[in-house]
Amino acid sequence: MIELNELQDAVQKAFPADKVIPERDASWALAAEMGWLMIRLPEELGGLGLGREASTMIHFELGRVLSSAPLIPAQLGLHAILESKALEGREDWLERIAGGEYVPLHMLPTNLETGSDGAVAGTVSGVFEGDMAAAVIAYLPTGYTLVPTDAPGVSLVERPIWDKSRRLFDLTLENFRPDPALSLADAAGSRAIHDAISPEAHLAVAADCLGGANAALDASVEYMKVRKQFDRPIAMFQALKHRAADCKIKIVPAEALLWSRAAADGTTAEQMGALKTYAAEVYQWVTEEAIQFHGGIGLTEEHQIHLFMNRAMLNLQLCGSSDLWNERVGRAALASAA
Repeated sequence: MIELNELQDAVQKAFPADKVIPERDASWALAAEMGWLMIRLPEELGGLGLGREASTMIHFELGRVLSSAPLIPAQLGLHAILESKALEGREDWLERIAGGEYVPLHMLPTNLETGSDGAVAGTVSGVFEGDMAAAVIAYLPTGYTLVPTDAPGVSLVERPIWDKSRRLFDLTLENFRPDPALSLADAAGSRAIHDAISPEAHLAVAADCLGGANAALDASVEYMKVRKQFDRPIAMFQALKHRAADCKIKIVPAEALLWSRAAADGTTAEQMGALKTYAAEVYQWVTEEAIQFHGGIGLTEEHQIHLFMNRAMLNLQLCGSSDLWNERVGRAALASAA
């Protein structure tokens, strides 16, 4: 059994903290070589059979370096195929994904229509790293289906975003005819798959947030040790010491919640949504402070700290905004108290 500290050490050696946004394709190949694509795959299906804490540790450490390898959507895609009871050649698809083929799960609503002849037209918006995907698991009018990116009627359009560590694509369907053999589930079964996988998505994004928050704070502390004002390192100024301590005070309880939720069984969607929201808001707060710690260079190409803030802002919107989850968690709390 692989220990968490061994896994953490392996990720840190593969992706050293001083190399932010490592090259995507090389990172993806390394992740596949290290076995991280099969880390949650059961042993009887050829995987490592590790639990949520192991995948959470990987996402946490990759968040530290703003990894551009789309490991989160890939692992969600693998989960969706594991949950499927209808997909033909299921074991073959699992083997292909574990071997490095990128098949992401798309969990956002889609804008699609089905013609009288069964052809599908419309847009599947928000596919991360769509240009490297062999297929995308998208929610079609008939349910979750594998959509090969090279199939007739399928095209990709990149949508530029402010987070330079990621690339986002629209999957455009025009007269696309789904293959029934590539269907994962009908509409009802697809909702069940979505609900089963949603907590995994929230946990992974929360881990990415807190890994990034720690890296942003570490970079800020190191910068303050060398940046001088009035012939003294600014790290000696009490006001900045207190602000750095405030950042750490925000990160520590969020980390404690992350690892407790990763280890717990039976967590609800509201609990995981609350975790993701809390972690993303901490990430935003810490990176905004980090920009201030770096002074005038914080928002320029002279320093990479602004890249963490860009990622934090996008993470706030992934898996549902803070407003959405604050309302849902509040309603759930009121319902349990009634």
